[in-house]
Amino acid sequence: MPIKQLQVTFDCAEPQRVARFWSEALGYTGPQLPEGYATWEDFDRERPADYESPEWAACADPDGVGPRLYFQRVPEGKVVKNRVHLDVRAGAGLVGEERVAVLEAECARLVALGGVRLYLQRADGVNESCLTMQDVEGNEFCLD
Repeated sequence: MPIKQLQVTFDCAEPQRVARFWSEALGYTGPQLPEGYATWEDFDRERPADYESPEWAACADPDGVGPRLYFQRVPEGKVVKNRVHLDVRAGAGLVGEERVAVLEAECARLVALGGVRLYLQRADGVNESCLTMQDVEGNEFCLD
């Protein structure tokens, strides 16, 4: 019987924070806002000093097409480059400067959410341009 669902798991220090980034980045439904707060910004600003994020968080494609993303707390930090990374298909089907403009616009949106722009890899005759970024905990991903 073929596999019908896929979940991608991230090791991280702050599962809710990373899940919130990816929920916003991909338009997924994500962690529930704790009771008593109107927005995540209110929660971040007012959260008690002794608050400890839950051990895990998840987000999912509301249409059920994309994979579920699962974020689990681990004690160690990220040390080296990811062995697996996500490609966010922001410029699929586009080429040249039109593609680069779309990638740069999506990059700016994700930077505003806490992502970090690393570098643009320009088309080389074999591969189209893609833009390498990091999420809020330094996990690399590509806009392609």
